[in-house]
Amino acid sequence: MSAFIDTLRKNVELLSQPLSDEFEYIPRHEQDLPNVERLKEMMELIKTIIFPGFFGVAGKNHKTHEYYTGVHIEKLYSLLEEQINHGLRFYNIQLKEEEHASAADLALTFIDQLPEIKRLLCTDVKAVFDGDPAATNYGEVIFCYPAIQAMIHYRVAHALLQLGVSVIPRIISEMAHSQTGIDIHPGAIIGEYFSIDHGTGVVIGETCRIGNHVRLYQGVTLGAKSFTLDERGNPLNIPRHPILEDNVIVYSNSTILGRITIGHDSIIGGNVWQTTGTANFSSILQRKEVHTAFMEGSGI
Repeated sequence: MSAFIDTLRKNVELLSQPLSDEFEYIPRHEQDLPNVERLKEMMELIKTIIFPGFFGVAGKNHKTHEYYTGVHIEKLYSLLEEQINHGLRFYNIQLKEEEHASAADLALTFIDQLPEIKRLLCTDVKAVFDGDPAATNYGEVIFCYPAIQAMIHYRVAHALLQLGVSVIPRIISEMAHSQTGIDIHPGAIIGEYFSIDHGTGVVIGETCRIGNHVRLYQGVTLGAKSFTLDERGNPLNIPRHPILEDNVIVYSNSTILGRITIGHDSIIGGNVWQTTGTANFSSILQRKEVHTAFMEGSGI
């Protein structure tokens, strides 16, 4: 029993000590870091505001619906201000008073963007429904389809990233990734009427640009072919992911790599490995096995 207690005490003491200089890059727990549980609560509020009745509590008629929406938005503002403030501290421990005021301004600006986020998400719901004969109605798409869950998180995370909010957009996008298997970086730019069928294994990189009415199937990767390095050997954050113009369809398990453009109204068939751009109205299919060396792959 004495050995048990001694072991516990020793490790409690060791684990309670500040990190050594070797690990000074790890944020100190004394600072207010973003809280994942609070961000989950924030996302549930946003879902309830955008799709009332499908998520959370909503009123049964116009008057009660307006009341509940007001309650939800007021609570959302409070959570947003708190978590944006913590996000600013994530990269700047000595947060100044004017930066705290900035967190409040950013939260209000985001709330002002909610109607447009809702409009875009409604176009995504329509695109998913129109592209899947198995869907019986739009409500089923909102309730059941992982693409909509992923797009709710993406559109919120992208809006916050555009406002200059740090770290929180990545946390929000990774929530959807873990729930759906769909990995969309919040930095990607995605137009309206976007749909993903099935969705498992889809990866969309940070600098992707996707037009309107684009459809992806499961297992599609829109990734980087290689990284450009600076003089110290560190990767530069420059455009390195594909551009998909309007009305492009990419079928399952295809991989499109590098800063190339897939012209509008093109179709990329299943299991295609694409590292060169295509003209408009192209149809790319892999009709036979192709043997080739690929030497520059270094991540998504």
